[in-house]
Amino acid sequence: MESMEDFGEMGMDMEIDLDTLELDLEDDGQQLLQEEEVNGEEGGEEEEEEDDDDDDEEYTLRFQGEMDPLAFAEDDHTGAQPYEQFQRLEYEALAARKRKKQHDQPEQMDDTAKKARQQDLFGASIDEIMEAASYGLGRKGRRKEYKKRSRRKGDGPKLSPEVTKKLGDANLLYATSRYDEAIELLKEVIRLEPNVPDAYHTLGLVYDRCHDKTKAINFYMIAAHLTPKDAYLWKRLATWSMEQGNTGQVIYCLTKAMKADPEDARVKWDRASLFLELKDYQKAAEAFDQIVASRPFDVEARKMAAKMHHKIGQGQLATEGLEKFIAENPSEADLTVVNLLAALHMENKAYSKAIEQIEHARMIYCSGQGLPLDLAVKAGICRALIGNVEEAEKFFEDLHTEQAEDFADLISDVADAYMSLGHNQLALKYFFMLEGTASFENASLWLKLAQCYRAIKGFPDAIKFYYKAINDMADNVDLRLTLASLLVETDKTEEAIELLLPPQQLEEPANGTSSTEGCPWWLNGKIKTKLAQIYYSKGMVESFVEAIAPLIRETLFYETLNQKVRIKKKLPKSVLSERVKLLDDNNRVDNVFFGFRPILSSADMSKAARARKILAKMAARKEERKAAALAAGIEWQSDSDEEIPEPVVKETPLPDLLKDEEHFQLLIEVCCHVAPPSSSRELKF
Repeated sequence: MESMEDFGEMGMDMEIDLDTLELDLEDDGQQLLQEEEVNGEEGGEEEEEEDDDDDDEEYTLRFQGEMDPLAFAEDDHTGAQPYEQFQRLEYEALAARKRKKQHDQPEQMDDTAKKARQQDLFGASIDEIMEAASYGLGRKGRRKEYKKRSRRKGDGPKLSPEVTKKLGDANLLYATSRYDEAIELLKEVIRLEPNVPDAYHTLGLVYDRCHDKTKAINFYMIAAHLTPKDAYLWKRLATWSMEQGNTGQVIYCLTKAMKADPEDARVKWDRASLFLELKDYQKAAEAFDQIVASRPFDVEARKMAAKMHHKIGQGQLATEGLEKFIAENPSEADLTVVNLLAALHMENKAYSKAIEQIEHARMIYCSGQGLPLDLAVKAGICRALIGNVEEAEKFFEDLHTEQAEDFADLISDVADAYMSLGHNQLALKYFFMLEGTASFENASLWLKLAQCYRAIKGFPDAIKFYYKAINDMADNVDLRLTLASLLVETDKTEEAIELLLPPQQLEEPANGTSSTEGCPWWLNGKIKTKLAQIYYSKGMVESFVEAIAPLIRETLFYETLNQKVRIKKKLPKSVLSERVKLLDDNNRVDNVFFGFRPILSSADMSKAARARKILAKMAARKEERKAAALAAGIEWQSDSDEEIPEPVVKETPLPDLLKDEEHFQLLIEVCCHVAPPSSSRELKF
């Protein structure tokens, strides 16, 4: 057993060797790379050691056993897309790797405990001591270690001369446009050596030249999975998938490209933007967060991340992230960040915080100058919303000196804020600043003007702007009812009746109708009910009964039908087939990539079993009807596999006729006027 002095001498030798290592490490690296091919055969032991570290590496597709690689490129009759098939393979491989790791964990824990006891005795483990001591043994030991670490995983097997020759011949056939021969030869290469990416890549080129884009992409996809670090190929696949409108595959390929080249910010941005385009705001937020993590000073990414978090209801997280960025990096942030932060605070009704951020920005970014107009308007609106109207007006002064057309959105924001506070006179002042601009010729603006005038009892002006709005939104039932009520309120009953009667020249309803089931506004139950109420209030009994009786009859008819409708959930055949497919995946022989069944819960297994029974019954009924039709000499026509629509519950013109007090009273009044005098007394209660 070595003494402590021996260990000291070993340490001195190690120190000397470390100095020597620093001098010749660079030369060693170059020499080892040159010797890689020469000493390829003696690296078997190191390759075995590499395999021990597979658990820490990214999944790489490898064909083995009876797996048929060409099945990936064939037409898929079950609906699963190529990238989904690869996802399933990867899921199974990673799950198996995890189980193996958990199984090996107890043994690793025992090794860790032994090393800990060694460190208690010597202050370092035996492995660490021997590794340090190996520096004194010369270059050979270090060379093996360097070779093992520098060897690229996933380079594929060494090709036989036969395969190499066939690949060369196939490339020559492709170059001379002999595509059918090239395809057959490349398929033969794949049968001999299924894990050679070049064969699939060339097949992709051939099918692309043959204008078979789907097969070309499928073969490129296989090549990409065999070379997962090829970021360029993943990006090309994403572009082609986008051209085909396959957004799911686009996202998949961009995710793979991002893993292959983590420094490519463009790929990350495209992926995040695609999630945004698909309105998947949760994944968009996560994707923009990834960009921020790798590029902390990317202002645009930070702003987009904040917007996405706000979209998914994480307003506090959005504002806190921007506040921290501004506080820690004032030179990197700018007024656009402050503007967004203020807007988020305002949407969260945190007006004091918005004012605080704007004032802070004034000191940092606007020294000796005024705030930009958009920030000044936000500061004024916040002050108005917390009750400081007079102070708020000072921030709006510049709006009066600018061209209204250029700042129409800011002027509208101020007017809307005053309108929400009930300061209708001030709101009207700012709305009329837009007069003469394109923004003023807008039905929504006319409606706001009408509402402001009605609030301050300016009924003639309110009626004028309601009419202007109706001319643009003729099918808006609620708007028409509001104006009719105002006309009745101002003793213009005849005008109200005329407003609710059908037009003399009936026209098709305009686009964007808000009437029930797209019917013309004059057939809407609310319109007819309002008209009947006006008739009744003016003592026009005959017109009242004529207007309301058809509605009551229609309501009673639909109520009777709706009681007969039995709402029963019936799954379409496509859903049932999808459930059964999960059970059949392991039994498929035409496409081996469907032989990996995902882990199902007992509930899902039960649903799949029931779906199989339902499909069997549907098939039996279909065969019975087909046999009956043929026996009767009738031509058989398929009924699209019993895709029968569910019965629809009709919406009645007078909902809850017997429950709604107003509707029930109308029914009583009709009965009183149409029933004989002797019985009408009994109806009044």
